[in-house]
Amino acid sequence: MICHILGGVELDPIAEELLGTVRKELGYREKSGEHTKFGHWYADRVQDPQYRDAPWCDMFIAWAADKAGIADYVGQFAWTPSHAVWFIKQDAWTQQPEPGALVFFDWKGGKSYKGVDHVGIVERVEGKKIHTIEANVDRVWLKRKTRETDKVVGYGLPRVVKANATLGEIRSTEQPFPLGERADRPQSSPLDVLGTPLALLAVMVVTTVVVSLRLAGRGRGHHRRFRWPWNAPSDPPPGKTAEAPPPMGPRVSPPVPRARSGSPKPASATRESGSVATKTRVPVGTGRTPARRRPYEPKG
Repeated sequence: MICHILGGVELDPIAEELLGTVRKELGYREKSGEHTKFGHWYADRVQDPQYRDAPWCDMFIAWAADKAGIADYVGQFAWTPSHAVWFIKQDAWTQQPEPGALVFFDWKGGKSYKGVDHVGIVERVEGKKIHTIEANVDRVWLKRKTRETDKVVGYGLPRVVKANATLGEIRSTEQPFPLGERADRPQSSPLDVLGTPLALLAVMVVTTVVVSLRLAGRGRGHHRRFRWPWNAPSDPPPGKTAEAPPPMGPRVSPPVPRARSGSPKPASATRESGSVATKTRVPVGTGRTPARRRPYEPKG
């Protein structure tokens, strides 16, 4: 890699290529109707004819970078604030000038990329002044200029864009050493199987079975619950024994009145021929169901 020395500063290959290309265009003048070959080239590139007669300071740099084969590191823009943002996002933005850097100006003296009005290329730095090559200056020219730095917003560094891109490519292709080639390969352990997919699947299956069995056990009623409310039997007062509850006998239905001769049978009683069963209508509102009399019980 051969680099030239300019003003005591060693140029990187990108700066050398860019400056070598733009120097050949010094003295170019805008044509009538604000038409330039750089604007024409950019309009064809982006398929938009409005750029053929647009301000061309940044379109000239895009043209030169493409001609030098370094467009990926310089950028392809016509709108100078967007070009500045591109360098900021590439982490290639600085406040220190150097040959080959793109210099962005705000003629109002602002320091935000939003106010960028113009862009050029730094050719060399002398003290607090920078010597530049710029397009669309003095209305129609592509020429050298000497500038103070009070109107400078910042500098974009193509060489840093390339370095960051190369570093990113290297990182994306890095591969870990194969386990067989590592000297510090850890010894295998029976516990290593716990982290395998099969072990996790087995744990899930066992957990599902255990939960299912617990739920099934609850459904069969392994433990008894009291009905609520539940009143425990109270102790009898002193000197008095608890009375036993009356024995529960069969429930007897109330007698059904016999119908007198010549009068209709009551609607509440129905006697079946050859049967001793009697159906009795329960008065409304009693909430009690009549007990069916067994055949061997005496009639009431």
